[in-house]
Amino acid sequence: MAVQTMQAWQVRKPGPLGTRPLEFVTTPVTEPAGDEVLIAVRTCGVCRTDLHVTEGDLPVHRPRVTPGHEVVGEVVAIGPAVTDLGVGDRVGVAWLRHTCGSCRYCLADRENLCPQSRYTGWDADGGYAEFVTAPAPYVHQLPSGYTDAELAPLVCAGIIGYRSLLRADLPPGGRLGIYGFGGSAHITAQVALAQGAEVHVMTRGDQAQELAMALGAASAQGPADRPPVPLDSAILFAPVGELVLPALEALDRGGTLSIAGIHLTDIPVLNYERHLFQERQVRSVTSNTRTDAREFLAFAGRHRIEVSGPEYPLDRADAALDDLSAGRIAGAAVLRVG
Repeated sequence: MAVQTMQAWQVRKPGPLGTRPLEFVTTPVTEPAGDEVLIAVRTCGVCRTDLHVTEGDLPVHRPRVTPGHEVVGEVVAIGPAVTDLGVGDRVGVAWLRHTCGSCRYCLADRENLCPQSRYTGWDADGGYAEFVTAPAPYVHQLPSGYTDAELAPLVCAGIIGYRSLLRADLPPGGRLGIYGFGGSAHITAQVALAQGAEVHVMTRGDQAQELAMALGAASAQGPADRPPVPLDSAILFAPVGELVLPALEALDRGGTLSIAGIHLTDIPVLNYERHLFQERQVRSVTSNTRTDAREFLAFAGRHRIEVSGPEYPLDRADAALDDLSAGRIAGAAVLRVG
């Protein structure tokens, strides 16, 4: 592919959105090297992790990084070592970009814990751009029957939600509580419902609560409200540490709370009797493995997942993040690029 330029967003200086940390620039397109592929971006989901990178909640790994790790696009060039992808393939690029493959975590199929792991839109430029490069072993084949805009949130929000559900250890036919109802949560709720769970949603905003009920939730109430029944498991998607306490109180005996975010505000002091006794437990979620990704995308191929949320043109990515931060988005926002 001939050398060319593209439009892309870069995190000029991490900080609150009001300080305009993002800059829309023209920059060269990087040619794929080794096992990399170059992808023309069609859509890119807007994830809360992008907000954390932009505002500095996550430390800078790459100065002036281009955010975005829910990428759907078309392969337009391949590196000399790529053998299993070709020009014209429709593919997805997710958060996990690299692992060492040789540490004890990688060898035990726990590559999400690899100390040398690297991430799209944090360690390397992501999909808030017209083109992105990615290592072929970490690029995903996508299920058919979805538009590009529907697929983008599945590539990260869906995958991490799937792992969060596994970590929640929900029993068959169990009662699941979901705290926060954005991109990942509204997908995960549908996975749980398809598996026979009873889902209760705690979230702010009438739009989000209405979406939860429309998708089949048994109840929807405020973010710290008590659900109408004791929960077998719960997942905290909102990055609000204060919600850990009401989520634990809502668990039945032996219940598990899974915390899905990469960033969480401080958790208040726990009371052992109220929050942890009777073998209630808390589990964190760290990224995902490629096995998680393959399993979830195969599930999405068998079970239709309705993806709801607004679309924005690439040049309004800053507005999309602002709406996400303010809680004005129900579902999953998507940037339309190509």
